[in-house]
Formats: sequence, C-alpha cells, structure tokens
Amino acid sequence: MEGQNGSRAHGPVTDGQKRRKKQEEEEIPDRVTLKKEIGLLSACAIIIGNIIGSGIFISPKGVLEHSGSVGLALVVWVLGGCIAALGSLCYAELGVTIPKSGGDYSYVTEIFGGLMGFLLLWSAVLIMYPTTLAVIALTFSSYVLQPVFPDCVPPYMATRMLSATCLLLLTWVNCSSVRMATRIQDVFTVGKLMALGLIIMVGLVQICNGNYEALTPQVAFAMERTPSVGQIALAFLQASFAFSGWNFLNYVTEEVVEPRRNLPRAIYISIPLVTFVYTLTNIAYFSSMSPEELLSSNAVAVTFGEKLLGMFSVVMPISVALSTFGGINGYLFTSSRLCFSGAREGHLPSLLAMIHYKNCTPIPALLVCCAATIVILCIGETHNLINYVSFINYLSYGVTIAGLLYYRWKKPNLFRPIKVNLLVPVCYLMFWALLLGFSLYSEPVVCGVGLVIMLTGVPVYFLGVHWKEKPKCIYTFIERMTFVGQRLCFVVFPQIDPIVIDDPSERTDT
Repeated sequence: MEGQNGSRAHGPVTDGQKRRKKQEEEEIPDRVTLKKEIGLLSACAIIIGNIIGSGIFISPKGVLEHSGSVGLALVVWVLGGCIAALGSLCYAELGVTIPKSGGDYSYVTEIFGGLMGFLLLWSAVLIMYPTTLAVIALTFSSYVLQPVFPDCVPPYMATRMLSATCLLLLTWVNCSSVRMATRIQDVFTVGKLMALGLIIMVGLVQICNGNYEALTPQVAFAMERTPSVGQIALAFLQASFAFSGWNFLNYVTEEVVEPRRNLPRAIYISIPLVTFVYTLTNIAYFSSMSPEELLSSNAVAVTFGEKLLGMFSVVMPISVALSTFGGINGYLFTSSRLCFSGAREGHLPSLLAMIHYKNCTPIPALLVCCAATIVILCIGETHNLINYVSFINYLSYGVTIAGLLYYRWKKPNLFRPIKVNLLVPVCYLMFWALLLGFSLYSEPVVCGVGLVIMLTGVPVYFLGVHWKEKPKCIYTFIERMTFVGQRLCFVVFPQIDPIVIDDPSERTDT
C-alpha cells in the first residue's frame, strides 16, 4: 500500500509540495515546435496584403509623370506585374528547394555563404524593414488624422505617437498568436480589395457612361514630350514600389502548411490577381481624372473620392488607413521571421532565434523589429532613408535570382519540386541589370549611400561572426543577457522541422 500511495507513506501533501508540483507542470520546456498555421488562404493574404499597401494609392502619379502618357503608364503597370511574376516564379523554385524561413537571406546564405547572406541581413535589419515600416506607419497616422485636421498637416508629434501606438498594438498581437496575426491579415486584405473594388466599379460606371476619352489609343499615347530611357526606368521603379512585397511569403516558409504545394499555389494566385486589380484601378483613375488632375494630386485615391463619391468621399482616406494598417501587420509578421532566421544561422544573437514556449511566436525578434522602427520614427528622415534602401532592395532581388542560376550549375542533380525554365531568371536579370544601371546613372549618390550602408556589415561580420576566439568575458556577458531575455520573454529554442533538417545537397533527382 505504501508503495502505491506515496501520500499515505509520507503523510499529507503540504502546500510547499503542491507549489513545487505546479511549477514542475508549468515548467518551460527545452524546445517547442513552430506551428504550421498558414494555409493557402492565409498565404495568399500575406502576399496580397504586403503588396497592396499605400503604393497603388500614391504611385500612379509617379508612373504617369515619368512615362509621359496614359497609354505608356498602363503598359508600365502591366509589365511591372509581369516582372514581379517572373521574380516570384524564381522564388517559388528557391522556396521549395531550400525550404527555410528567411527568404532572400536564407537562400543567399545557402548558395553563396555566410558573408553575402549577412550583408543582406545586416542592411535589412538595420535600415530596410524598419524604415519601410516607419513610412507605412506614418502614412497610416496621416490618413487617420486627416479628418481631425482637414485644413492643415497633422502635427509632427501626433503622427509619431499614433504611429508608435499602432506599432505597439500590432507587435502585441503578433507576440500573442500567429493565428490572430494571420486572421488580421486575412480581414484587412479583404478590406483592401474591397476599397480597390469600389474604385474599379466607379470607374467602370464612368466608362459605361461614355467617359473614356483619355483611354482611346489616339489620346492615350499622345505625348507632349518623348520620355528618355532613364525616365521609363524611373517609371518602372515607381510601379515596382507598388508591387514590392511579392517575395514575403518566402520569409515564413516553415509556418506554411505543406509549403511545397501551397507556396507556389499562393504565388500563382496572388501575383496575377494583384496585377489585374492594379491595371483596372489605373483605368478607373484615368476614366475619371484628367492627366493634369492626377499629376497635381498628392493622394490620387483621395482626389478620386472627392471628385466622384461626394459625401461618401471619406471612404477613401479610411480605406487607405486600413490598407496601411494591414501592411504594418504583414511587414511585422515577415520581418521578425528574418531576424529569427538570422539568429538561427548564428548571424544575430541566439535570443532572437527563440520562440514563446506556449504561443510559439518569436517574441524577441518582434520586439527588436518594433524598437528599430520606433527609433527610425524618432529620426524623422524616413523619406531619404527609403531612397537609399530601395537600391539595396533591388540589389538583393538580383543577387538571389543570380544565386538560382549558380545553384543550378553547382548542384545540377539536386531535387527540385519546381524547376522553372531558364529563360525566366535570365529575363528577370536582364531587366534588373537595366533598371539598376539606369538607377546608378540617374541617382549615383543615393545608390552609393545604399551600397555603403550594406558594406558597413563587412567588419561587423568578421568581428561578430567569423571571429571565434573572443575573450571569455564576452561569451559570459552574452550568456547572461540571453538567460535574462529568456526569463523575461518566456522563450526557448524551437524544435527544427524535419523538412529543414535534411541537407538540400543530399536530395537529388535520382
């Protein structure tokens, strides 16, 4: 009897024993597994939600200004979607061949080695994503505050405080639940499409009423001046900004349900849909506004609403605000996974590779992304910074897709669930080289500063990553800080998915 019932052998259970038992039951495990909660619908929402931000509501002005005519502007929009589709096809092959979260960084690290991968990671974490998040957050706060300050620009502090509040709220959501974050993305993506659908419907009504003179070939391609090749390149840059985000699903590959099936499917559905919606949206703009009206507008969608929606014109700034809110959520969700992937490879502090033991969310990485964005908000020079990092962004695309060709040559027998035609990456790289070349010619200082920002990561890599024989006191300090961070955030190292454990080089077609 005593062996079967320890409480009878040792007397009644004390309060201390009860507390110890409860602590043992709630003890944080050594490792937990990343939850796969991103299905096909959520995967499409991540791509569409990250592409459709503030760009389509603002970029039409820049595309028209540089292209010189309505017809050529529409051609640029369609070709911009085609270029994004070519890039996304290449990323689909890389995503299922190297099925790791982290996108460009993970692929470049796998193909070209640690230094190249670190330089992409360094520029993205230091400048690229915090600056982009800051710009989207400021756009959100400006449109939310516009009805409150109808006759003037919203106060500097008010926009910063609202932007920071929005960031903190969405960081808390992403820390609390992957499911909640993806549901928010789903809802706001539907909201964005509904807002653009409203614009398209109003535009179609205008066309049915005979207001399509600006879209007739004789008028659409009439030019007061013939644009130079450099101007057309700048028009493509403006359109490409509106399409940026097409590669973001690759940052969360390990959280996608059946990634080898759903990753390419989501890309094939989302990119053509966005291209179709963008083209129809621009047709709607041109059916209702003259080129002069569009060029004089700082917010095309708002001007469109004021002209055609009357008392319902307030719908447009609200729609832009909702669109940017969803964009902030999408950028936070994906950029934090980049920090997570970098830490797992040993390129960032190991604390950033840990996830919450219950919620399975990368809390330290999310907090770092939020803090870096708030710092950029305080600096205030976000528009200059975004010009610098645009160069880095396009450079990373080209290096990654060039890596696909190099990987084909280096490991020709590697098993590839998706294998695109060689013309796809070659055509993309030809366009990329032209665009980058004309950008360097047109804006040498901006591109040079962007390159310098990236190259500052070289000494950091050799001191922080490559140098293994550091003094013992440095390792002791890092271990203590990691321990403190673990206890504060209740995080542990994740159990690696078996699909990632396999060395890609060991999987062949034979």
